[in-house]
Amino acid sequence: MNAINQSGWKPEMNTAEGAAPATSTGNRALMLEEALIFEIGTTETTGVDLPETPKGASRLGSLARAKPIGLPGLSEPETVRHYTRLSRQNYAIDLGLFPLGSCTMKHNPRLNERMARLPGFADIHPLQPVDTVQGALGVINELAVWLIELTGMHGVAMSPKAGAHGELCGILCIKAALEARGEGHRKVVLVPESAHGTNPATAAFAGFTVENIPATAEGRVDTEALKARLGPDVAGVMITNPNTCGLFERDLKIISDAVHEAGGYVYCDGANFNAIVGRVRPGDLGVDAMHINLHKTFSTPHGGGGPGSGPVVLSEALAPFGPLPFTARHADGHIQLVEEETVGEDHPHSFGRMTAFHGQMGMFTRALTYILSHGADGLAQVAGDAVLNANYVLRRLEGVLDAPFAKSGHCMHEALFSDDGLPAGFSTLDIAKGLIDEGFHPMTVYFPLVVHGAMLVEPTETESKAALDQFIGALGSIAERAKAGDASLKAAPHYAPRRRLDETLAARKPVLVWKEAPLAAAAE
Repeated sequence: MNAINQSGWKPEMNTAEGAAPATSTGNRALMLEEALIFEIGTTETTGVDLPETPKGASRLGSLARAKPIGLPGLSEPETVRHYTRLSRQNYAIDLGLFPLGSCTMKHNPRLNERMARLPGFADIHPLQPVDTVQGALGVINELAVWLIELTGMHGVAMSPKAGAHGELCGILCIKAALEARGEGHRKVVLVPESAHGTNPATAAFAGFTVENIPATAEGRVDTEALKARLGPDVAGVMITNPNTCGLFERDLKIISDAVHEAGGYVYCDGANFNAIVGRVRPGDLGVDAMHINLHKTFSTPHGGGGPGSGPVVLSEALAPFGPLPFTARHADGHIQLVEEETVGEDHPHSFGRMTAFHGQMGMFTRALTYILSHGADGLAQVAGDAVLNANYVLRRLEGVLDAPFAKSGHCMHEALFSDDGLPAGFSTLDIAKGLIDEGFHPMTVYFPLVVHGAMLVEPTETESKAALDQFIGALGSIAERAKAGDASLKAAPHYAPRRRLDETLAARKPVLVWKEAPLAAAAE
């Protein structure tokens, strides 16, 4: 392996790998080569012996299988080994730092998992009588109270399943509010260049026309350009704060006041709430709707193997239009699940439902456990430490990689670099693939689009200085190798189970069905 540390790149070690002998199995010590499951077993056998079933009349009609299913027959040990070997090839937050920018891949405390797996939360069914799930509804209700308090908003919709789903919820609330006051003609949503890419897609999906608002040279919204575009046809603005360049939008209150004066609403993308939780309340900045990725800000990185959770907090102006269902705690402590979709006295202006049921119970339980574990002061420290870590990465690497907004002041949750300064023939992709050889998942690349060859790094608050130093040393050494013209980077990764793939071809022409090679070809 390359002897790379904080002291710099050691080019004389690059040939060490080439001296290692090949193995007959393809295995490299505990890095085990693994074939496709179809190549391990055969369709001629099964992993267990079952008695022949008596023949009977089929009730499947035209749906009856006309040919064998084609699954390989593996014994239990073969099956377990196959999937265990594959799992060893996955990068995970439990293995190392996950530097994906704008994704907040933080440590998920095991306490959260234990709480989420309690029978009263993990084993309930959405169609159970409300009286039998009062504890679960209590968790949802208490979490809602925390989210409203942390954001300074008036209400919250808990049912959206993830960030983009939450965006749609907020935009539909805005649409319903405009129609209720007879201003359905407002069809334009303004989206700054520094917003998340799902924002314009969501607005367009909801039937709005999207117009871009440029960014200033320092990476923030051009407030004057936004003000100049406001008018009677503008429904609102979708703004990400902190934005995708890792910067806080300092003019958000000015923007909100201008949008409200023009008759529109302000939607804030809350995917980066981890940088300001406990420090800034979006409601105080004039925000009308904001989704919160529970699976980012409050642990369980990226969905936790299932649906995420994107509750939407709403201002007093938009709260009446929020979706059903929602929980209501009565004076006697009983919690009601209000879920009638017909217009009624409970929620007469609701735009309807976002999902069949109320939300993702696992996410709710993990998020509330995380919040109660930290407390209000601990959540504020989360934001402070996340910002500190990002600025540490930015300042340590700004002399090695181009940092386009380093002069704009402190960054927030993530540090942004570009490929400017890399020699001809080397790209951001080469840097990212080199990180794989160093044992790290690559950072977010080529996003945001406003920066050429972007490299977006979000270390989160859960990484120690030692872990950050190791990552900084690795990323810095790769940049120095590129500047020195090390052509081996063009073929990285060298040590991964698979070498560099043609990702464009794989995306455009994916091979989704395995076909057994002809015997002649297999013999060759």
